[in-house]
Amino acid sequence: MTVPVQVQRLPHGADLPLPAYATAGAAGMDLLAAVAAPVTIPPGGRALIPTGLAIALPAGFELQIRPRSGLALRHGIVLPNSPGTIDEDYRGEVQVIVLNAGAEAFVVERGMRIAQAVLAPVQRAEWRPVAVLPETERGGSGFGSTGTR
Repeated sequence: MTVPVQVQRLPHGADLPLPAYATAGAAGMDLLAAVAAPVTIPPGGRALIPTGLAIALPAGFELQIRPRSGLALRHGIVLPNSPGTIDEDYRGEVQVIVLNAGAEAFVVERGMRIAQAVLAPVQRAEWRPVAVLPETERGGSGFGSTGTR
């Protein structure tokens, strides 16, 4: 199933390709860095990386911004608010918060695949206050209560 998404190329990203799926079965589209000059992120540092794109999502959808597994494994590059959410009513530039959790400085260059975007449907919650929740076998146990094996 395809969903039409309106996209505006901003002046600083006009020469970069639009996000695309790398394979027929890919869930995410690569987002490219629309930086004017290389951005060096020191170990433990973070930077806001522009994509040069603004979008208009159809009603009932969000765009999730997720890290790329190869950057995470090889360089320790993660997105601290992962997944980031672009709401259907946001019209500003899509930007990516990048955190260098690695041991060495990381350089973001123009056109680098910096993150991936996944289009997802949104379900809205309707809160219903109750005096008592239904019981389950698990109850309130959490934070590793099921062990590691």
